[in-house]
Amino acid sequence: MGSTTANIPSWLGVAASASLVLVAVAISWRERLGLGREVSIAAGRAFLQLAAVGALLLVVFERGGLPAAFGWLGLMVVTAGFVAGGRASGIPRARTHAWWGIGVAVAATMGLLLVLGVIDATPRVVIPVGGMVVSTAMVTSGLALQRTADVVRDQRASIEARLALGLSARDAFLQPYRTAVRTALVPSVDTTKVVGLISLPGAMTGLILAGVDPWDAIRYQIVVMYMLLGSAFMSAVLSARLAQRSLFDDAERLVRW
Repeated sequence: MGSTTANIPSWLGVAASASLVLVAVAISWRERLGLGREVSIAAGRAFLQLAAVGALLLVVFERGGLPAAFGWLGLMVVTAGFVAGGRASGIPRARTHAWWGIGVAVAATMGLLLVLGVIDATPRVVIPVGGMVVSTAMVTSGLALQRTADVVRDQRASIEARLALGLSARDAFLQPYRTAVRTALVPSVDTTKVVGLISLPGAMTGLILAGVDPWDAIRYQIVVMYMLLGSAFMSAVLSARLAQRSLFDDAERLVRW
């Protein structure tokens, strides 16, 4: 099957696409949503951030090598931990739990793919693929921590009642823990269920636009989807388990926060 390379938008095309931002601002103004300024700032930040990232990636790809690529992944994990942990500020050491959940998920997922040779050990592959893993792990970790905090607020009395009946902290918190983790994983599971039916995923779309044979793109996308699903489960479970430990003291009493 022949392949053609997709045209890359020029900077004039990028400027033309900015008209869609103006449409969003106009809609916000017309409907009195109060989001015009926020949308404008977000669009401007996105441009500056992507431009800066593009410049840095160019340096990493040409001179940094794998050490720089792994350093980049580490920085992404740190940033993701701040974001995910911020969703549940009431939980003691929430950001630390998020860092561990995201970090372990990224290390295990990327390590397995690299050791088995599923992906190439080059910065041009490690950084974008790792970025997808970090992003997914960040979302699921944040949701797991946020839902854990919500469940504790809503079910504190029932949890303490179970403790009073002699259950261990782990058993008393088992149902709330499962609820939190399941809620956090729903988006990842649902996305996996409908992949290819509702929309073509990013990795597959990018490869097809680059002229890669659709069957090759499909194989790569399957790897990506399984990779993201595994990292989602690891990050959600580990973050929620660590949060659970911080919610009880040494005497297995539910702490106040």
